[in-house]
Amino acid sequence: MTHLPYIVASYAATLVMIGAFTLPLVMRLRRARARLMLLEQRQGARHRSIGRRGTGSLPDQEATS
Repeated sequence: MTHLPYIVASYAATLVMIGAFTLPLVMRLRRARARLMLLEQRQGARHRSIGRRGTGSLPDQEATS
């Protein structure tokens, strides 16, 4: 009797376990990257709005004169 079925089964089980641990990590990384992109977009929009009239980011020059 050969041990080949047991060896193949153990390699298959190992690959399944590696996949079971890797898939959630990849999905979590994608969500984290998407959240980071949203935060960077919001921060970029906030920096572009600094100094514009009506944004509340800087006091109006005319109000002090």
